[in-house]
Formats: sequence, C-alpha cells, structure tokens
Amino acid sequence: LTVAADGRNSTLREASALKTDDYGAPMDVLWFRLPREATDTEETQGRFDAGRIFIMLNRGDNWQCTFVIPKGQNERVRTAGLAAFRASLQPLLPIDRTRAETIQDWDQVKLLTVQVNRLARWWLPGFLAIGDAAHAMSPVGGVGVNLAVQDAVAAANILAGPLRANALSDADLAAVQKRRDFPTRMTQRLQLAVQNRLIAPILATPGPPAPPLLVRLLTRVPILNRIPGRLVGMGVRPEHVETREMPPA
Repeated sequence: LTVAADGRNSTLREASALKTDDYGAPMDVLWFRLPREATDTEETQGRFDAGRIFIMLNRGDNWQCTFVIPKGQNERVRTAGLAAFRASLQPLLPIDRTRAETIQDWDQVKLLTVQVNRLARWWLPGFLAIGDAAHAMSPVGGVGVNLAVQDAVAAANILAGPLRANALSDADLAAVQKRRDFPTRMTQRLQLAVQNRLIAPILATPGPPAPPLLVRLLTRVPILNRIPGRLVGMGVRPEHVETREMPPA
C-alpha cells in the first residue's frame, strides 16, 4: 500500500491520474512574520478593511501574518515594490507600525496559492490519498492540518488490522474515504460559504465592509460564538486513536 500524504501539490496524486473536482477560490495569501514584543497582546488579531484582509497569529516571539489578496494578484503586489507593500501593511497593524520595516526582502514573504479541491475517489488498488493530497483546503479557519491528522488516524484505525493480516482489500481503502468524505465535504462547504459571501465581497469593495448578519450573530450571541471554535478545533467528525502499538521487533 502506498499512502499519498505529500500535500496539495502531491506528485503521487498527479501520477495516479485520479479525477479532481476543483471549487475555486477568490483569493491568495501572502505569509510572513513580524517580531512580537512582550508587551503585545496574546490574542489573535484581525482586520477587515476595504479590499484588504489581514490576520496576525501569536507564535511566541513573532506574529505569523496573513495578508489576503485577490486571486492572481501576487505579481502585481511584488511589481509595486517592497516599500509599497510595507506601506499598505502599516495602517492595518494593531502594533507599532515600524515593525513592517523588518520586511527587507521578498524572500520573507511566501505565497500560498489558495486551492479548494477534492478527489472524487481517494484510492486505487494499492494506493490511498489522505490530507491535502486528497482534498486541498482553504486557509479559512486554519483547519487543513486538523483534517489531515484526522484522515491519518482514521486510515490507521481502519487499515492496521487488514495490513497486519496481509489481507488488505479495495473495500478497506474505500472505507477510509467513506469515513472521512463527509467531514471533508462539510468543512469545504463552510469554507466556500465564507470565501464567497465574506472574503470575496470584502476584497472587491472600495469602501468599509459591513459584516454579514451571520458574523454579527456569531460575535454577539455567547452561545453561538462557540460554534466556530468547535468546528476549527475538533472538526465535524473527530477521530480517536484505536490501534495498539506494535510490539518491539
């Protein structure tokens, strides 16, 4: 059995020639880091402005920053120059704006080409794709790694017994997809709804964006604002390790 766990640009998936359904994305993401001071807040920071979305995640001694741009605009941003990029960041920063000056080279800014896709079938005889190799997730919610780990746990639970008995069948591989297909589909539907109803309009608007009703409800009603956290942290179908460790050789 070959398990393709080599990410959204999987060479194994490409070699398998399995059909991929692509759902599109209105944005790409520029990732970079800014220094974090001890006096900074520990909370995640977000700014939704006219035509721009900016997120900062606390990573201890630095902020991991997400600058969302319209799809295919990476070259335009880079052609405008590093000084223009830093200047566009400064009004969005909830911290000392001069920290944008620490970006001195485009090598510090990484492009994530956003994809949302899913294999129609995740397996062939002797082959199984999991994680982003089976379903590239949007960065919305930061759940891609969660689903990838859950896929791996489900695959181990289902396949360990047949592999130990040297009796692996196509039905076992299909069972992995059956177990993980529903949470993948539901998560991608939620991501696509956020992309199309929130992110795309913000990136296209020339003026201050108005939060949709759902966003206002989630932030104002205590019992509702737990829902996004549960979906991000635990997922639609949490998995638990059920396999025992192999005894030492």
